[in-house]
Amino acid sequence: MKRREARAFWSLGNGEGELRKEALAPLKCNELLIETHFSAISRGTESLVFHGLVPESEWQRMRAPFQRGDFGGSVKYGYASVGRVIEGDAAWLGRSVFCLYPHQDYYIAPSEMVLSLPEALPESRAVLAANMETAINGVWDAAIAPGDRVTVIGGGVVGLLVAYLAGRIPGTEVTLSDIKPERADIARVLGVEFTLSQQAPSNNDVVIHCSGHPEGLMRALELAGFEGRVIEMSWYGNQAVTLPLGEAFHSRRLTLRSSQVGELDPSRKPRWNHRRRLALALSLLSDPVLDQLISGDCAFEALPMLMPQLTRAESDVLCQRIRYSGAGDNRAL
Repeated sequence: MKRREARAFWSLGNGEGELRKEALAPLKCNELLIETHFSAISRGTESLVFHGLVPESEWQRMRAPFQRGDFGGSVKYGYASVGRVIEGDAAWLGRSVFCLYPHQDYYIAPSEMVLSLPEALPESRAVLAANMETAINGVWDAAIAPGDRVTVIGGGVVGLLVAYLAGRIPGTEVTLSDIKPERADIARVLGVEFTLSQQAPSNNDVVIHCSGHPEGLMRALELAGFEGRVIEMSWYGNQAVTLPLGEAFHSRRLTLRSSQVGELDPSRKPRWNHRRRLALALSLLSDPVLDQLISGDCAFEALPMLMPQLTRAESDVLCQRIRYSGAGDNRAL
């Protein structure tokens, strides 16, 4: 197949987006041509990108691996693409793969940036890999140990995956806390307790905040026990956040630590790299129960029309999966 044109979704930075055609260059050595079957929207980060809310101080640090364009203007952004290799090294042909690529129906990527899916993982679920990688990093940064009492605040995709992973550490008592009572059903499916925010248990060893709202972080500080750890996984873009760091914050000797997937936990850097961590994320997605986190599915062609709705703060969608025309004949179905 000699495919030489693709369509990509571009955010215009003002709450609008469009599909653009772009030429595909001839393949170089060690490059692969991939036909996209699915991608997914990372609502927290992509909402900020879509609405032009990435602060200028973070324009370089926030660049995605295959981003085109610059923040502050039009940008091709995203990092959860699943598809099939259709040209390139014979050893790769026909493989189902994951790549940290934006929303685009065909694309070229170096083979070292592409990972094969485990046999047990359907393509339709593999779009959760980037979120699972973020959750793994959060659990590492939290240093959760057997027997710890853990509360996760915020039942979005990352919060649910953090609770799922923490709940599988022997002896942990894990509670998911959210303001939406409907999150109770999915928490039950994932095997963790659920409470509304004001009923969440106190005196926690670890509180992990994933809600994306400053009020949730304030609540996290309240719920941590003496010398407890609060892990901040939300990112607010250019929004200022005010915290109650007076009162009992110092006397309770709390630790507040950020967790961001762009870096590895320091204790693992001598042995781990980003590729190994992403491979782990893919391997941990084999559990069919995680399909419950995918609550939306739309065609790629509809993305410019749907993106404004999907990025609204009040949207109740968890993982929004994007389906491409090539997804009709693959092992996801």
